[in-house]
Amino acid sequence: MTKLNAKIPQGDIADKWSNHKANIRLVSPNNRDKIDIIVVGTGLAGGSAAATLAELGYKVKAFCYQDSPRRAHSIAAQGGINAAKNYKGDNDSVYRLFYDTVKGGDYRSREANVHRLAEESRNIIDQCVMQGVPFARDYGGMLDNRSFGGVQVKRTFYAKGQTGQQLLLGAYSAMNRQINLGHITMYNRHEMLDLVVVDGKARGIIARNLVTGEIERHSAHAVVIASGGYGNVFFLSTNAMGSNATAAWKIHKRGATFANPCFVQIHPTCIPVHGTNQSKLTLMSESLRNSGRIWVPKKKEDAEAIREGRKKAADIPEEERDYYLERRYPAFGNLVPRDVASRGAKERCDAGFGIENNDTNEGVFLDFSTEIQKKGKEVAFSQGNHNPTPEEITKLGKAWVEEKYGNLFQMYQKITNENPYETPMKIYPAVHYTMGGIWVDYNLMSTIPGCYVAGEANFSDHGANRLGASALMQGLADGYFVLPYTMADYLADDIRTGPISTSTPEFEQAEQEVKDRINSLINNKGTKSVDHFHKRLGLIMWNKVGMARNAQGLQEAIHEIAELREEFHRDVYVPGSADEFNPELEKAGRVADFLELGQLMAMDALRRNESAGGHFREEYQTEEGEALRDDENFAHVSCWNYNGPDISKEEFFKEELEFNYIELKQRSYK
Repeated sequence: MTKLNAKIPQGDIADKWSNHKANIRLVSPNNRDKIDIIVVGTGLAGGSAAATLAELGYKVKAFCYQDSPRRAHSIAAQGGINAAKNYKGDNDSVYRLFYDTVKGGDYRSREANVHRLAEESRNIIDQCVMQGVPFARDYGGMLDNRSFGGVQVKRTFYAKGQTGQQLLLGAYSAMNRQINLGHITMYNRHEMLDLVVVDGKARGIIARNLVTGEIERHSAHAVVIASGGYGNVFFLSTNAMGSNATAAWKIHKRGATFANPCFVQIHPTCIPVHGTNQSKLTLMSESLRNSGRIWVPKKKEDAEAIREGRKKAADIPEEERDYYLERRYPAFGNLVPRDVASRGAKERCDAGFGIENNDTNEGVFLDFSTEIQKKGKEVAFSQGNHNPTPEEITKLGKAWVEEKYGNLFQMYQKITNENPYETPMKIYPAVHYTMGGIWVDYNLMSTIPGCYVAGEANFSDHGANRLGASALMQGLADGYFVLPYTMADYLADDIRTGPISTSTPEFEQAEQEVKDRINSLINNKGTKSVDHFHKRLGLIMWNKVGMARNAQGLQEAIHEIAELREEFHRDVYVPGSADEFNPELEKAGRVADFLELGQLMAMDALRRNESAGGHFREEYQTEEGEALRDDENFAHVSCWNYNGPDISKEEFFKEELEFNYIELKQRSYK
């Protein structure tokens, strides 16, 4: 059986990272321009890594499938980024952020990596402020913070509802400076389709120019994969429609271990599905749970009346509303972690209390009326009006909410044609983030030497559930403050290697395999579109590998996906040719990878006989319906090695998790 070496440094957890940095090898500044590094993906993780590595003097080749790095999906993150600055004086600390993250992930993450993340969180804010990121500030000019789910402190820095966009623009600006200096060569509209391994080391990639269709060889001394997560395996998700798993899946098939594929996050505050022709879902920021209260009617007949349009939310009096998260989890209320909030919404809707008029009656209210009244009174009082009228309170409260969340409210209204200042938002859980990904050691290197994986593409920091505002934190920590140090230790051996030639049998073979795969899709004489198969895969995944899972459904999913995969390769139709701009060909390759990964996700979920975080097995729950872990048998990372085209034959093994600084115990947010 394969054994993994996570290379976790010795010593106290508070000293591991600093001691490790002090003892790893360096590459002299004069030698760095002798080394090429490929970065695949230019979101927050890839963009920050490319900019920082180039600033250090390495020659960086950056690849993105979008027309600009500014279009990376990181731009869609709305709510904020966590950092243990304790600016609010509410007793926050590095240890508290570390503890909250491990607990929020239901004790299925690696302690050392999470503590490093908490440490570096503080540097991220300083870095981004110096870049000019316009974080929100309070009345006195200090950086403001707000709360997010799963914590009892205010540690989330934000820029209205555009935090991801502003942080990405900071990284993009840093990249542009290095592009201008000639340190970064940017390859827009290029998609990585394979990894090239030479003498056991990652030495380059095969990429397709998405505009011309040309297949290209690119070499380097090391490769960084920062291509995001695989949520679009479900077809409907909050991810950008182009988000895909191809880069990660291709390195898996070249020898990189995949870890915890079944750990998928369902976000509780998304606009509900409204029809069968919908192509993606829209996330409403978790920051809204700071101010909104989630409820459904207490009476089923009221819920039915709302669904049928006979009643509106305003017709349900306060005493007839079930604020179910506040009722079940008084200590955290509406700010419980995402997996807990999502299951709560599903339970209420499954019980018949859903308020959205769609096929499944899925939807709950996110109501801002209480906050509007509360803040209206505060603002009036601060202005010297100690006896405001109800109209004045409402007007001032709405203005406060607009200043805080205005762009989010505007987005909701444009999509739904409902005014959230007047009537509650309708929300329901949807696929959002994937905690699983390529296995990496403490240095963020995969099991392929020289192949590093950063951000959502790796598995390392979030366990079975990600706390809100931690994705941006991990992406920037990996790119700005981890990879630039750890990669030097590996690259120190390459200062005399010289340029990596692309005229080798390994590059020739990899290129030919890519061309063969493309030709098999283009020349297939099928009758059904790529989306036809993707939607069918999505239904299987959502219904049987989604928010709630059971052994029978997972066994069925494994069988159904295997059959669907065979049908796809037999009957998919891809129009056009390979040597031109062809979005359908792009999608076909990505869906082919999703079909294989989806089967592995179901296999992993079936093997993990417990409930943990976003992985909820119906057979393993407490009497109160909470996730029931099995620490004796499943306190480990589930690891999978590719073992040929038959996904059912993937090799399974474990990385045992050790908890020396946090006590393993049942999560409670009550």
